[in-house]
Amino acid sequence: MAEPISDDDMALASGITAFESKQFSRAVGLLSPLAEAGRPEAQYRVAIMAQNGLGMHANPLLAFKYMRAAAKAGLDVAQHGLAFMYMEGECTEKDPAKAVEWFTRAAEQGLAGSQTTLGMMYREGRGVPKDDDLARKWFRLAGFDEV
Repeated sequence: MAEPISDDDMALASGITAFESKQFSRAVGLLSPLAEAGRPEAQYRVAIMAQNGLGMHANPLLAFKYMRAAAKAGLDVAQHGLAFMYMEGECTEKDPAKAVEWFTRAAEQGLAGSQTTLGMMYREGRGVPKDDDLARKWFRLAGFDEV
């Protein structure tokens, strides 16, 4: 017999649906309490909304707080998002070395976008020493045959 679905799980599913259908005010209302309670999927989406002012006023500190929490919890897309924040200096200080660290964590979980970005960073020597072999490795893992 299946476990009953908890109220939190229903709120998370409803919040994600609202987020994906661009009903950001509704998504903020549903996901914010879950983000505060430590749910990585909610933290990631609230971070995106706070970063971009979707359904709330833009709040870089909140965006960074939740993106980092979701990334530390192991959510691959949040690791990619946090890496991007470090790479671009959005919501935090620019730190290419930390960007590489977080892109690597996401890439090791199979996230093609992070693998591709790492390939470019190693090819260009951004945040890491230039390394064509590592660049090719990450591009290959992302599904590119010739780079």
